[in-house]
Amino acid sequence: MKLPIDLRPLVGSAAYRPPQPPPPLSLYVHFPWCARKCPYCDFNSHAQADSATDAAQLRSSYLQALREDLEASLPTVWGRTVHSVFIGGGTPSLMTGSEVDRLLSDIRMLLPLAADCEITLEANPGTMEAQRFSDFRRAGVNRLSLGIQSFDDRQLAQLGRIHDSHQAQRAAELAARYFERFNLDLMWALPGQSVDQAVADLERALAFAPPHLSLYQLTIEPNTVFARFPPQLPDEDVAFRIQEQLQERAHRAGYQHYEVSAYAQPGQRCVHNLNYWTFGDYLGIGAGAHSKLTLPDAIVRQERFSRPESYLQKAAERRFVSRQVTVAASELPFEFMLNALRLTEGVPAALFTERTGLPPNAVSHTLAAAEARGLVVPDPTRIAPSPLGLRFLNDLQASFLPRPAHP
Repeated sequence: MKLPIDLRPLVGSAAYRPPQPPPPLSLYVHFPWCARKCPYCDFNSHAQADSATDAAQLRSSYLQALREDLEASLPTVWGRTVHSVFIGGGTPSLMTGSEVDRLLSDIRMLLPLAADCEITLEANPGTMEAQRFSDFRRAGVNRLSLGIQSFDDRQLAQLGRIHDSHQAQRAAELAARYFERFNLDLMWALPGQSVDQAVADLERALAFAPPHLSLYQLTIEPNTVFARFPPQLPDEDVAFRIQEQLQERAHRAGYQHYEVSAYAQPGQRCVHNLNYWTFGDYLGIGAGAHSKLTLPDAIVRQERFSRPESYLQKAAERRFVSRQVTVAASELPFEFMLNALRLTEGVPAALFTERTGLPPNAVSHTLAAAEARGLVVPDPTRIAPSPLGLRFLNDLQASFLPRPAHP
């Protein structure tokens, strides 16, 4: 039974006030270019210019726009410390070490970073990019997230990746050499993939002892090449067996499965992503970047102009935000649970009020109904999905959608 919630009797627009002080703050920086667009990718990414000179000029203009974007955003985060920085994309490792140094220097100049601030950069295993890893480390990046996806040459070709298994292995070796903290991304349930092949991919990743693993199931997203020309993926039974075997093998290797797709050695969980999943605040700059910010009078979401050309054009006018909306009080339970229920251990029950400013009874009836269905654990001190709830996570999250208004 689905029990949508209706907060109108609880929280009127005049009565609601967002939580103060606001939650922890992270910074996301979007780099929109890739060497080539992958057929499964629905991210805001675009093939870079063919000419190396043109690509370098675009990056220089973009870095200047990022600085101006951050300057324009300062009033919304004034006085707040940043606990993590994530440079994502796209393929940020297309930048040179000096360009990353320029970016991080601008960020440090404009924002107070915590002494232990986690600074992650996404990278791909192309040989030229991997040679830059030492430069990124010297620039101040202290965590690398490496998009391996697979160590199988046939699968890499099907996924449209520009690297091969040898380059993937070499990049993982360099990541381990230059970074104490790094993540390896793998995808599973790939076209024609068997359980044994998926486990073999994980075994090759484990050989590098990565502190963090991200294991993503390949799904067909709208507006991608795979959506127009779908490959033959493993059926649901095979995909479920793959998932079970990967979880079991990662557990035996000492990894904690702490989020739907995230596994970490003790003390190596991703600070930046944990802030998303616990409904913290984040400022996003760059083409198509999103923000969630707790202001004195509202929780707002922002979106930047999406296409790089539009973003750069609007930057010349000192305009960066294409859309800003206030998150209604009635939408906050769903927004909170959409994130928190991805964590296998859930969150303290008190965090709901701490991060949303809403009373516990705003979700108590829906949680009780979910508990009766076996989708959340019966623990009054925590909000946590059960194993069944993780398997049917979309249904569990959707039960917190606001009830439609009736005339």
